[in-house]
Amino acid sequence: MKLVTYNIQYGIGLDGQYDVGRIADAVRGADVIALQEVTRNNPRNGGCDMVAEIGEALPDYFAVYGSNFEANIGSHLDNGRAVTKTFQLGNMVLSKTPIHLSRNLLLPRSRSFEMMNFQRGALEALIETPLGFIRFYSIHLDHRSPVERASQIQFLRRRLLNYALEGGALSGVAEIGLPELPHPEAFVGMGDFNMLAGSPEYVELAGRPDHEFGMPLTADFAVDAALRLNATGDDLISWVDPKQPTDPSRHKRIDYIFTSASLARSLQRLWVDRHAVGSDHLPVWVELG
Repeated sequence: MKLVTYNIQYGIGLDGQYDVGRIADAVRGADVIALQEVTRNNPRNGGCDMVAEIGEALPDYFAVYGSNFEANIGSHLDNGRAVTKTFQLGNMVLSKTPIHLSRNLLLPRSRSFEMMNFQRGALEALIETPLGFIRFYSIHLDHRSPVERASQIQFLRRRLLNYALEGGALSGVAEIGLPELPHPEAFVGMGDFNMLAGSPEYVELAGRPDHEFGMPLTADFAVDAALRLNATGDDLISWVDPKQPTDPSRHKRIDYIFTSASLARSLQRLWVDRHAVGSDHLPVWVELG
């Protein structure tokens, strides 16, 4: 089973051009795809409906989209009929098999004065896979403040670990004659975390290695797939500053794939697609078996 996460920066590549086709080509073939910065009516890309365009480019995938906010940018009356037009930004999950249940988790945020701060989210999708039912999350954390990221991680970690207790998005559906969906422990969290490995917010989610025994595998922390697979160095770079693309100091690893401890032994391989140019981020892939 192959998974991929890709922050697609509303379709604008390193060349400054908008092209959903090359984004679709970069993720095609994965069993589950997590996308971030998917927009509708975004002034920065000409107001394209990326959700529709991605669906057209990848017609054999089931998909869910979670917009984290809707900002009015021209709703109006047309011959007495209200036409709603809003700028939307959020995450997508696409799957080769049907998505049984999804919900959009809105993450904690604080008011910003000098830099734009928008509502962030983590889109959850329950999917049946060859490894059983797994919860997949497409995640996008704050880019300005490690304090805010830590708050978002704390909230997200509770949702990841307490899923069975909280019942996810829907439970007790026998009342309306539907079968109860499972509440699996297994999860995969993928996306743009905007954090560096070893930072306080990273430790909040994945723990800290012991000086003698390394990173413990425990149920209360997520597993960094790259660390588990001993992937290191430039092979993990996932963001390139479009203003300084040739400056190595402006190349960072800020996109991750985390799994539950129960899936750690299923991790086979992780790699970053260094050839993709459809965004300022790069697709991060992982294979489970």
